[in-house]
Amino acid sequence: MKFDANDRETLLRILRWRRDVRHFRTDPVSHPVIGRLRAAMDSAPSVGNARPWRVLRIEDPALRALIRANFEACNDRAAQGYDGEQAREYRALKLAGLDRAPLQLAVFTETDPEAGHRLGRATMPETLRQSTAMAIHTLWLAARAENIGMGMVSILEPEVVERALAVPDNWEFAAWLCLGHAEFDDDTPLLHREGWQENSATEWERR
Repeated sequence: MKFDANDRETLLRILRWRRDVRHFRTDPVSHPVIGRLRAAMDSAPSVGNARPWRVLRIEDPALRALIRANFEACNDRAAQGYDGEQAREYRALKLAGLDRAPLQLAVFTETDPEAGHRLGRATMPETLRQSTAMAIHTLWLAARAENIGMGMVSILEPEVVERALAVPDNWEFAAWLCLGHAEFDDDTPLLHREGWQENSATEWERR
């Protein structure tokens, strides 16, 4: 299979328009789209083909409320680490879509799966976590291609999430993902727009 300039441009547009969405409409994501997004994760690379990511779809309102409460507590503590104007700017940022996102996923890494027979991770076990990260990124791009927004919530206490969802001891929390139709289209990242932090170019240095 050979790809052409149109394929490259489409991929670049998807990459440019992949945003960390925090503003969602509440109308549900259709079942066919959810099915295609789930299947997209099957194409993600993983060390030794271990496929260590484990995904829970969270629909219980009580669980969602518990996670949102933990986010608010963690976010308040994080805000206390800033002073003056930067503290005010931090508190003004909307850093999660937990309040409105119709589809919410909790993603974990199984830390010693039988699948893959430990191939490729004997000296670098962190490649299991990297595999989960690549699966999340694959889902993110697939969601954007479906005109679905996605945001990753990192301001949570992993042990609280693991305990609330009663996951096995060898499941390590990786990410809470919010998905849904975005309230508005924007190719400018929130942190750029709010003046918090702009992108810097990736440098490939020679050695």
